Amino acid sequence: MKIYDSSYITASFENADICPVFRRQFHSEKEIAGASLEISALGVYEAMINGKRVGEFVLAPGWTSYDKRLQVQTYDVTGLIRGDNDLRVTVGRGWFRSPMPGFTDSDDKHRRYAQPCGLIAVLTLKYADGSEDIIRTDESWECGESAVRFSEIYDGETYDACFETEKWLPAQLLDWSHEILIPQEGEEIREVERVAAKRVFVTPKGETVVDFGQEVTGYVEFSVNASAGDAVRFDHAEVLDSDGNFYNANYRSAKAVAEYICRDGEQTWHPRLTFFGFRYIRLLDFPGDPRTEQFTAVVICSDMEQTGTVSCGDPMLNRLFSNIFWGQRCNFVDVPTDCPQRDERLGWTGDAQVFVKAASYNYDVEKFFRKWLRDLAADQRPDGEVGQVIPDMLPEMPGSAAWGDAAVICPWQIYQTYGSTAVLHDQFESMKAWVDFIRSVTTTPGLWTDHFHYGDWLGLDAPSGSYKGSSREELIATAFYAYSTGLVIKTGKILGRDVTEYENLYGEITAAFHKAYPEYLTQTEHVIAVRLGLAEDPQKTADALAEMIVRDGTQIKTGFVGTPYLLHVLSDYGHADLAWKLLLRKEYPSWLFSVRQGATTIWEHWDGIKEDGTFWSTDMNSFNHYAYGSVIDWVYEKAAGISHREDAAGFTSLVYEPHANPEIGFLKAELRTRNGLVRSSWTCGEEGVRYELETPVPAEVILPSGRRTVEPGKYIFWEN
Repeated sequence: MKIYDSSYITASFENADICPVFRRQFHSEKEIAGASLEISALGVYEAMINGKRVGEFVLAPGWTSYDKRLQVQTYDVTGLIRGDNDLRVTVGRGWFRSPMPGFTDSDDKHRRYAQPCGLIAVLTLKYADGSEDIIRTDESWECGESAVRFSEIYDGETYDACFETEKWLPAQLLDWSHEILIPQEGEEIREVERVAAKRVFVTPKGETVVDFGQEVTGYVEFSVNASAGDAVRFDHAEVLDSDGNFYNANYRSAKAVAEYICRDGEQTWHPRLTFFGFRYIRLLDFPGDPRTEQFTAVVICSDMEQTGTVSCGDPMLNRLFSNIFWGQRCNFVDVPTDCPQRDERLGWTGDAQVFVKAASYNYDVEKFFRKWLRDLAADQRPDGEVGQVIPDMLPEMPGSAAWGDAAVICPWQIYQTYGSTAVLHDQFESMKAWVDFIRSVTTTPGLWTDHFHYGDWLGLDAPSGSYKGSSREELIATAFYAYSTGLVIKTGKILGRDVTEYENLYGEITAAFHKAYPEYLTQTEHVIAVRLGLAEDPQKTADALAEMIVRDGTQIKTGFVGTPYLLHVLSDYGHADLAWKLLLRKEYPSWLFSVRQGATTIWEHWDGIKEDGTFWSTDMNSFNHYAYGSVIDWVYEKAAGISHREDAAGFTSLVYEPHANPEIGFLKAELRTRNGLVRSSWTCGEEGVRYELETPVPAEVILPSGRRTVEPGKYIFWEN
């Protein structure tokens, strides 16, 4: 990349709240044959050439482990160049310099907040006569205050349309590493959809609120006819309270305010250097009487291709499916975040690993996860420990079982879904390092003891006052220790590596686990033992799990760790009917309870809004938290029957074993794999169940009447 020979530049004024704009003016008399701009920033940038935006990448250069990796974007700008040219780049704090995370304080947070903004770029002009000009960031550039008077990730953005940059100063050179510069790896964050406002109303408190009818991640674009100096100011919320009033206490310290100082006349604006998670906005200031047609929610996310679809005969279940897709889009903004709204929005490793399979069925996330996993490896600590979030903005916090295991589980799943071993080559050393870390810190060989763990986070069987479920933390930790070790062994064999050391370790762990945990006490303990391959009698353990669930009132008690596997274990061992009962349950706790309560995305807590309309808490109550949406991988694999064996990664062959349910009438699912489009459906009627399968690869069909193998094609099967 030519950008390596450019210099970083920074602002020469000290007001850190105001976003600087950098300018380079130049003249070109020759006929342009081509022009390209390589660019990156310490912060997030918006580049303009002659008043027109460069590219469609929102919040460029994206979010990486900035100390080690900074993505560079390359744009074809041929059509923007003319004789006299003005290149301007506005740089906001973004993830690089905002005070993240908002819920804690640390030396590292203060270090990042105090970092300088920076810009590095090179513009290459190629002429028709074969010559070229190269314009690099250096001391010839100018900088000044921009109309963006404030912009941060949590607190929002302020823009003054009356402000014009008149005082230009020489930009200053900035000593910053060129070694961290890498070509663009992830998907670009883009504006992917526009949602029109559904209503403008006045709450019982007398506040004017705009409702978009759907929770989204992005920003509000509005149009207004105003006078210079008029203000438009609004904050954001996910939900209304039980009285119908605007409610955003769950945003905690995130102010989430957008403010615009108007110029004269008709004008349209939206924030450009930050984003919000919201369904509602509260108009704190607005000239005139607001109308719905003045407001549009602009949805942003990583630009992923949708690869899966699911629909059925139950409207509530269809709403759940929609909520899952929305939750993924809302939280896949360059990294897999936990939530898009409050003072957090971090790449929690635990959430990512429980959802990675579902994510990879819903959308093509191979590129997305490979980039994030490289950040994980870059931020992996010298002893192999993986932080709770990636990029690691909590370096002072210890890793945890089922969170740090994302280092192993995520690359394995990406390989399983897409079939390319490239991700395994990339991540194998990181995968081993995580297992080696566990082995180095445990105080009991074969088990993982005496370390911090989140346990079965938010398990519904948690003791009073605890966020952790009642499952034994060290049982969960040891189970994931074994599971990750087993995946390292499988990966090593695929890559042709000697994994004898890990095979011996796996034997040690399983023996120690069986000795330490001869019985299982909770739903999650049963689920984990079976799903992670540690139960000595899986059928007996799954039967005991089913009996426990029925004793518990046919309801789930699992949390973040147990829930993603729960329905799989039941259906794998003859309890598909019970799995369906749990999925279709409408009372709390259940997936459909939030749908009954009006959810348009997946909630962090099963009872984020209780039956009486009150809230679970203000402390930790996101209404856009995708982890429990992992249930959709069960719908693809077990309900619709679209799955494959481990040795058929990438769906080179299919295992078709659907589980029909007369209560919902029909189910349709499509999955676009690397080897073609799979379609599955079933319809329940008086004559029995009609199954339809369209497979691009050979398939083993498993139905109540027996097994058979079919070649690629379209098939209809009837079962009485």
